[in-house]
Amino acid sequence: MNDDKGEGVAIANLIGTDGCSIVGWVYRWTTGAHVVMWDVHGPKPVSEIRPDLTEEQKQEIDFDGLTRIGRDEGG
Repeated sequence: MNDDKGEGVAIANLIGTDGCSIVGWVYRWTTGAHVVMWDVHGPKPVSEIRPDLTEEQKQEIDFDGLTRIGRDEGG
């Protein structure tokens, strides 16, 4: 994706619960919006973001919700 053409730019990696695998990315669009893009295996629980984002950015992508993926099922 190319920020010069109005597309998103990856600004951070989403790290899985094993502490090392990348399960997705956080993209910033030219509009200032932040979105999550998952790897080919789809959504997985996230343990951290590298590099870390501001609290406002984390709230926009619902970081708390990303850490609970798959844990809220069946309850």
